[in-house]
Amino acid sequence: MPSPMEQHLQPTAFFIRGASPLARLAFYAIVSIVLMGVDARLHYLVEIRQGISVALHPLEVAARAPVDAYNYISEYIHTQTTLVAENRALREKALQDSENLQRFNTLQAENAHMRSLLNATPTLPQPARLGEIIHSGRDPFSRKIIVNLGARHGITPGQAVIDEWGVVGQVTAVYPLSSEVTLVSDNDLAVPVQVERSGLRAITGKNGNNNSIGLPFLPVNVDIQPGDKLVTSGIDGVYPAGLAVCKVAAIDRKSDAPFARIDCTPAAGIGIHRQVLLIPPAENMPPLLVPPKPADKTAAKSKPGKKPHAPRKP
Repeated sequence: MPSPMEQHLQPTAFFIRGASPLARLAFYAIVSIVLMGVDARLHYLVEIRQGISVALHPLEVAARAPVDAYNYISEYIHTQTTLVAENRALREKALQDSENLQRFNTLQAENAHMRSLLNATPTLPQPARLGEIIHSGRDPFSRKIIVNLGARHGITPGQAVIDEWGVVGQVTAVYPLSSEVTLVSDNDLAVPVQVERSGLRAITGKNGNNNSIGLPFLPVNVDIQPGDKLVTSGIDGVYPAGLAVCKVAAIDRKSDAPFARIDCTPAAGIGIHRQVLLIPPAENMPPLLVPPKPADKTAAKSKPGKKPHAPRKP
């Protein structure tokens, strides 16, 4: 007969004669599935889950702290290295731009002097408005963007839109607080351009590819080469002359075709930047005030309505 100590150490009859572990696993799995289905339909455990998540949030933060610290240190080191490299590149570019700016100032002064000698009308600087791209157009067959400047900000249809690299497009629709800009790579937008190397004038047009710009109706023997830079000619009164538009990427000259197929790559950072400049058309600029010429001394001394007396002979 077992002793009282042995009887105490033996398991109770409930665990010995109960259901098997597999049956209990199946039972709890079915109960869990039923509870999840009822919760998905009735959402009766939302408050409980929210309370548990709030209670476990400090533990999650503590468990995630080493990973966050490692990511922060890595990002800081990477950002520091990137900033140092960008700062060095910007300094070199600033030195190059300073040399170009000195030459530009000299050429600008010489141009102003030549215009004064020829009594030509001086060109006026066009003020620009800084805008930010809100989103792109929803039409997959057109290339348009929406900026955060509209009629209340003085924006009018036809204004040129540029960035730091070149022409982005043109304002084609104006709303009270926003404007629609058609990109230069759109097939429906035409921009008067000229080849910077030779001065050849042309107009951009359709080429069947929304990611590039075409130059239609140019003969096969046209003086244009891959790599030529195309800038605005300024003859339309919309785009100021000299703004970069595109660069010639490929030329297909076929002897049996009357025109050459010319594909160009846009110069502007389309799809890269969020800020653009909106330039008003030349016709919207205020009129130039030309100072009156000094009157003749003899005519100034004469009375109005009477001819001046002829000088007496000695």
